[in-house]
Amino acid sequence: MYGSVRTPAWSAGLSDIIWLESNSTAGNSILAFKNDGSGTPAFLGSTPAGGIGVFDGTFALGPFDSDQNLIVNPEGTLLFAVNSGSNSIAVFRITPEGLQAVNGSPFPSGGSDPVSLGLKGDILVVVNKDQDPAQNDNLVQPNYTTFRVWPNGQLSPIENSTVSVGYGTSPSQALIASQGSFVFGADFLGGLLQSFRLDEDGRLRQNLPRALPESVFTAQSAPHLPLGMRTHPDLPILYVDITPISDVAVYRYDEKGNPSFIREVPDSGAGPCWAVVNHTGSRLYVTNTGDNSIAVYELTDPLNPVEIQHFVMAPTTGAAFSTVIDSSDQWLYVSSEQSGTSSTTAANAFHALKVMSDGTLSEPFAPAILPIGGTVPVRAQGITVVGAH
Repeated sequence: MYGSVRTPAWSAGLSDIIWLESNSTAGNSILAFKNDGSGTPAFLGSTPAGGIGVFDGTFALGPFDSDQNLIVNPEGTLLFAVNSGSNSIAVFRITPEGLQAVNGSPFPSGGSDPVSLGLKGDILVVVNKDQDPAQNDNLVQPNYTTFRVWPNGQLSPIENSTVSVGYGTSPSQALIASQGSFVFGADFLGGLLQSFRLDEDGRLRQNLPRALPESVFTAQSAPHLPLGMRTHPDLPILYVDITPISDVAVYRYDEKGNPSFIREVPDSGAGPCWAVVNHTGSRLYVTNTGDNSIAVYELTDPLNPVEIQHFVMAPTTGAAFSTVIDSSDQWLYVSSEQSGTSSTTAANAFHALKVMSDGTLSEPFAPAILPIGGTVPVRAQGITVVGAH
């Protein structure tokens, strides 16, 4: 619950309700904020998620690289969140009084270390990353799997729906395509793009995985690491961040969901990790973890994005990660998290970026620091907003 705070305005579009996960190994919580545009978003309260998060003191690649850790259904009535350290998915009803756990929540995730969620109708897609350092003695193969979401919010696994991928490949995202019944994934450390057809019965039908094209890495020794992805809202186009070389790859996908590489475009920032496209398909926003920035691209030609702004956000001592855009396309929310031993508790925060009329960004308020207590180190992950795309 949010205590005595009532927040009935989300469906009216008068303000945004933003949720983030603490990802604490001492007890995962969902943190709620409200942005009415008048100042730094206000903290509403915290709701236990019924599980624990993950933490790796080495800050190695893989364990923390994931997107869509929590999502909201299109109706704004259900919120889904991963408990990565306890291998479960929490489901909540969104009410004017706050979040209310559905009966039976949290539900087993169908694997180890769930990190990403995607929703298509009543089918929930889960990525189990299998990279929680605390579970190294009980590792199982990472996978993509699906669940049926019943009208009451409860989850049930769909038989024969699990697709396992290679050990240590670090799958990071369950992206639902805007066009067609397809799911895209990036096996980050495996260097592969995954694509699946999502059958009417909710089963995943895997297409042949695709490596990043060698032509992108000509005369470069950088590792081949795809990460954040997003599709165009109206066209069968997929955008993929290539983190080590600060490029964005553009793909077209066919009637079976197979992606075909078109080109890559440069990102003037460092370390692109995540991306969103606005609802009209006119702007692509790429989050650069390496320099705490957003690269804004104009999509007059959706197959050839043109960068029009390199926006550096206010510092938080952490690194920028997951990003969502609200249903009005007026606010972009970017989570920040501890990225090394020198980060302070202020690293666990989020930015509220105002989208100007030309699609460029400004940051009118200071980042909102997450009120995460306790004595264990925490690297907060995940962000969503009512009406997020």
